[in-house]
Amino acid sequence: MTRLLRDTLEEWAGEARVPHDLADRALRRRAWKPVGAAVLVAVMIVAVAVFVGGRREPERVVVPATGITLPARPSPAPTDVRTDTGNSPPAKLIAAGGMAVSAYYVTRREEISETEQRVRRTWSLYDPRTGGYEETPYAWVDVAPGLQVAAVLEGDLISRRLGVLDLNTRRMLTWIDLEHPVGSVAWSPDGTRILATAYSRYPDLLEGKGDQAAPPRGGSPRIGYYIVDVRAGTADYHVLPPYNLNGRQDLGWSLDGTMIWTPTDTDPDRIFLTLDGRRREAPQDQRYVGYSRISATSPDGRLVLGRDGLPTEITEVATGRVAGRQRVLQLHAWADNDNVLALGCAGRCEDEFDNGLVLVSVDGSRMTQLAANRKSDKDGAWRWVLTPR
Repeated sequence: MTRLLRDTLEEWAGEARVPHDLADRALRRRAWKPVGAAVLVAVMIVAVAVFVGGRREPERVVVPATGITLPARPSPAPTDVRTDTGNSPPAKLIAAGGMAVSAYYVTRREEISETEQRVRRTWSLYDPRTGGYEETPYAWVDVAPGLQVAAVLEGDLISRRLGVLDLNTRRMLTWIDLEHPVGSVAWSPDGTRILATAYSRYPDLLEGKGDQAAPPRGGSPRIGYYIVDVRAGTADYHVLPPYNLNGRQDLGWSLDGTMIWTPTDTDPDRIFLTLDGRRREAPQDQRYVGYSRISATSPDGRLVLGRDGLPTEITEVATGRVAGRQRVLQLHAWADNDNVLALGCAGRCEDEFDNGLVLVSVDGSRMTQLAANRKSDKDGAWRWVLTPR
């Protein structure tokens, strides 16, 4: 097995959120040989067969919780640029325009038997009290838009207990006990609901020894999801089997919060569902950064982020004309109508895995380093999570 394919399989087992989590995988995809594409097609045929044979009608179960009052989002939201190029991982808040690095995680592989490994995340969370980041004991974290509260999973793998943490006071506003264990959480765009993906077992497992370990062939253990209305104090559960053979298949919200999506391992990169799990056509005029819940369209609706580079392109929505090219590897999120948070490369870009977070203008003429460069293909590399401020 080639190193590129092995690294990609490991990331499939250990990552599913991206924007921040799928950066390097997308780069590796471009390096695959044609035989890799043939293998992927064969895997997709099997995946479709698994889905068609296993699809069931959604099951709805309401689990009582405790409704809470969420703290107000800052208005107006800050838009200043904050950098930390001297620390990796960062010690101070990184932000630009309307987006901030709300959290980051570091992955490591650990052996659980002679033939099994698992990918474990250690999460650090923005702390407004210090202006920096604090390591947490939680299995997963996601910060709501506005950077006032975070959803957390108790424990270190998957959990039946979901908490809502006030970032300013570090007090837990509520705990919600769930019948099924969940492996990830994601806030809705309006910051009032939480989407939690349920699994029958920990999804980030690898079979084999050492560097030859790869995701197991048994398919994904995803079994369903919860939609938690934090203010109402309800948690609705729905059955949803996996849509492909990847282990982790975390769900995401549509940009307007009226639908959810499940990731695929092909193009298009997602399938849209109603909130109760019924398949629907993709919403019109919603463009996404690949494998993420972040809008590819500029706040004023004029421009759209292009595919991975080098170089990358930004085009006009109305005409398709190229508005600018940028010497970066990937475009991650709009800071404002004129600037984008992107994955920049160190030096002359001789090594695509030597990279860091930058702020680049649409025309590519201005670039500001936001975070220190790091070797993203090494154990212990940190991966950022971007959240609207």
